[in-house]
Order: sequence, then structure tokens, then C-alpha cells
Amino acid sequence: MKNKVVQTALGTVVAAMVASSVAQADGLLEEIKDRGKIVVGTEAAFEPFEFVQDGEIVGYNKDILVYIVNDLGVELEQLDLPFQGILPGVLAGKFDLVATSVAINEERAKKYAYTRPIGDFANAIVARADDGSINSPDDLNGKIVATQLASSVQPVLEAHDQELEDKGGSGYAELKLYQAFPDTHVALASGQVDAISIATPNAAVLMSKVPNTYKVVGTVGQAAHLAWVTRPDDLDLRDYINAKIDELNDAGKLEEWQIKWFGFTMETPKDGYLPPNAF
Repeated sequence: MKNKVVQTALGTVVAAMVASSVAQADGLLEEIKDRGKIVVGTEAAFEPFEFVQDGEIVGYNKDILVYIVNDLGVELEQLDLPFQGILPGVLAGKFDLVATSVAINEERAKKYAYTRPIGDFANAIVARADDGSINSPDDLNGKIVATQLASSVQPVLEAHDQELEDKGGSGYAELKLYQAFPDTHVALASGQVDAISIATPNAAVLMSKVPNTYKVVGTVGQAAHLAWVTRPDDLDLRDYINAKIDELNDAGKLEEWQIKWFGFTMETPKDGYLPPNAF
């Protein structure tokens, strides 16, 4: 009888191991369908891509996300998190997907699996409209410049600072880093900093919402595409999202939502947008 009990217990363990291995083999997409919920990480402070309005996360990315989640037929749990914790969080398995605007660059492509682009941007330099001393990015010698901590703009500004010094200038007086881009808008308007760098779509919205307060004096660095991110182990989920983005592109829905939220269209190519050796 004792041997039979041991055999039964072993059989239960083996069955659990087999079930676990089958779940892993099915991938994250099937796991999400089985659990009936997808958990998404978002920084809702990048208007109009994603932001909070009347207590709800809305924006261009939210329209895309709702389409995909409805197609999956699962519940959406969307977490609003600081950008600095978003990418480490998805790698740590705290959520399934990063559905916030992440610039595609070579360094990130070594760690994360990008989806198809959902937009593009350049790094705009924005100053106060009444500041006659700043009329181009070359006028930032001795100025206090700001952007978001750990954003793709931070290394671009660090490189621009060095370029100014290489040209014989003094470089920035200081590069201030804030937790979120809206914090930089406030800092600029209040005179805490002399200029900020934000994405061109965000700059366009800022200029229209607060006219005669800011001015765009140029761009620095290279233009880039924006995309969402999954873990490299979850390419099944990434590929599913890519297929949905292709559907939206082909149906003209992405352009429709870009006009709705930005007032202009952006480039969202199906290939050629990833650095070499990306996932």
C-alpha cells in the first residue's frame, strides 16, 4: 500500500511538471488567453501618446491597445508606472507587455523585443517664447537644459553638450533630469531651466495647448521610431501584436488615429526599423 501511495504522489508531481512544460511550450500568448487577462505597463505622462484624462488612461497608444485586447478577448489591467521602472519591470516579469512609447535604439534592442513602430519623432529643443538668447540648439552654451531621466533623449543631450564643447563653447551649464516630461514643461515655464528637449509630437501638442509660451528652436540627434516592448522570450506575443499593427496600418486606422491625436501622420514601416542583431 505504501508503494502505491508513493507512486501516486510521484505521478501527481510528474503530471504537474508535464502541465507546466506544456504551458511554457504554448508561450505567453496562450497563457494570457488562459488566464483571461493581459497586464500592461504604461507611463501615462506622454501626451498625446498616453496620458490621464478624467481618471482614465487615454491617447493614441490606448486606441491601439484597446483594439488588440478586444481582439484577444481578455481583460486589460493597465499599470501607470514611472518610465524608469517600465523596461526593468517587463524583464522581471511584473507585467506582460510595455505599451508605452519606447524609442528604438541599438542598446535597447540588445535586451528587449520591439514591436512594429507605432510612430516616429525627432528630439525638439524647446525654449520660452520670450527668450531671445536661444534661437537654435547652438545657443545652449552656458544654459540649463532639461529632459526626462533615463529617456532616449538623455544620451542625445549629453552628446550635444559634448559637441558644443568640441566646437569651442562652454557646453551646458547643467543638464537637469526629471522623472517625467511634464515636469520639464513646468520647469521651463517657471524659469528653473532655460531649455528642454522633448519629442516633436509632444512639442506640437504643448505649443497648441499653451500658445505664446514656448518655441521650438530646432532638433538634436537622429530621428527615431517609437514602438512597444516584450521580453525576448515572448516573441509569440510580440509577433501577434505585430500582426495586429499590420492590420491597423493596412486598414488606414493608424493614420486615422494619428490625425485624431496629433493632427499629422507619422512613418510606421513594416521592415527596416530594427538595428542589426535585434530580436
